Amino acid sequence: MNIGLLGFGNMGKTHSYAVTNLNYFYKDLPFKAKITAVCTSHIETSKKAADTFGFDYASVNEDEIINNPDIDIIDICTPNIYHYQTLKKAIAAGKHIYCEKPLCVTADEAFEIADMAKKAGVTAQIVFNTRFLAPIMRAKQIIDEGRLGRILSFRTAYLHSSCTDPDKNAGWKQNRDICGGGVLFDLGSHVIDLVYYLCGNFKAVSGKSKIAYDVRRGMNGEQWNTNADEAFYICAELENGAVGTIEASKIAVGTNDDFTIEIYGEKGALKFDLMEPNWLYFYDTAAYNNEMGGDRGFTKIECVGRYPSPGGAFPGAKAPTGWLRGHVGSMYAFLNCVYTGEKTTPSFDDAAHVQLVMEKAYESDKSKKWEYIGK
Repeated sequence: MNIGLLGFGNMGKTHSYAVTNLNYFYKDLPFKAKITAVCTSHIETSKKAADTFGFDYASVNEDEIINNPDIDIIDICTPNIYHYQTLKKAIAAGKHIYCEKPLCVTADEAFEIADMAKKAGVTAQIVFNTRFLAPIMRAKQIIDEGRLGRILSFRTAYLHSSCTDPDKNAGWKQNRDICGGGVLFDLGSHVIDLVYYLCGNFKAVSGKSKIAYDVRRGMNGEQWNTNADEAFYICAELENGAVGTIEASKIAVGTNDDFTIEIYGEKGALKFDLMEPNWLYFYDTAAYNNEMGGDRGFTKIECVGRYPSPGGAFPGAKAPTGWLRGHVGSMYAFLNCVYTGEKTTPSFDDAAHVQLVMEKAYESDKSKKWEYIGK
């Protein structure tokens, strides 16, 4: 399977790593995949990426890659505002698509793209890579087995410190004109997806945005008026009645990639922290109990390198894992579905639901009222 990679920033490199290293992490793969072409806005950047990482050719014209009959898959790592038009062209060309989040910048666009992809019969996956970390996969198993019972509440947060210095140049993900949103689109989309994936569909949201530094250095180093949320806070109700909180922030001093999720049900609870990605914590009310506590308490489940077959082969089931492993798992899930023709997940339908939740959160921030999801 030949992949055309559009964009080669940090995520382009991450996707390249995932494709290149699949054979190490998954045993006896029945398919082969490689990145054949790379496209960026500057030919020097494209050529350097191709030379450094062994891609066949470099381009500054995405249409050249999308319409190349030898390319089977389009991998989209470009800024958010460009996704919609690129997605339409890739679907029209009959290409399978692997797209960084968010899918688009509006819910209407996202639902349109999801519908187009289904009608075209292409395999299309959004990159919510945290779904593919071993502790999250184990959490999904526990929830699907009914061991939490009815989910009552959740607390989630994704915290960075990347916007705490106003003298540091802003990146494109801080600029609404390029990103289409702010931290809600960048970090918040991951949090919303995990709540959706593990706990259920959203019913209503109440949102509040925050800009800590109204004026900072822009992308060119000159004074710039901040135009996108640097933190976003959501209170959410799910269709199943669960209520919880979602926080996404880039103004959290002292944090790195601090993504935490807590889920509380009638019969148990789960906790996960991305900064400790080898463990899942599970509280089971069915555990033996007596006046001294019995066996009650949060159990530290050792997930580490334990992945379903054919994963887990490298570097081994007991080897520590990390953030990159989620991207390798996500890429494997997508390419395997391209190979088998099976339905992939998270799908563009999932991406559209997350897009709608974010849009309603922005609407709530303006209306100062709860907004209902609707679709």
